[in-house]
Amino acid sequence: MGGDAKDGYYCSICGGIPPDQIKIKKIPIEGKETGIDRLDWILLDVYRRNFSGDETITDELVKRVRQFNYIPTKKMAEYRAALLREYRMLRPGDIRLLEEQLEGKKE
Repeated sequence: MGGDAKDGYYCSICGGIPPDQIKIKKIPIEGKETGIDRLDWILLDVYRRNFSGDETITDELVKRVRQFNYIPTKKMAEYRAALLREYRMLRPGDIRLLEEQLEGKKE
């Protein structure tokens, strides 16, 4: 891996994102496995902000997902449902594990 925290990290061979820096999680959307970059971080961020109401939570999830991923306009409803489903599946143990993983990577 080349680069540093100032310039950003990149693969010294191809110049792309180093494999250990890719944070993609696959979730089912309309029955197809779909990769969402940084989904764990997004879920944890929305959870920590303690939003109430499914509509608000879903809006916040979509807003953050769109920062790192393309969501086709025609599939927005399906993405919204899938993201809320993933959020609702979070359990306290999952949240602790995500926090530990994300905190461990900062060190």
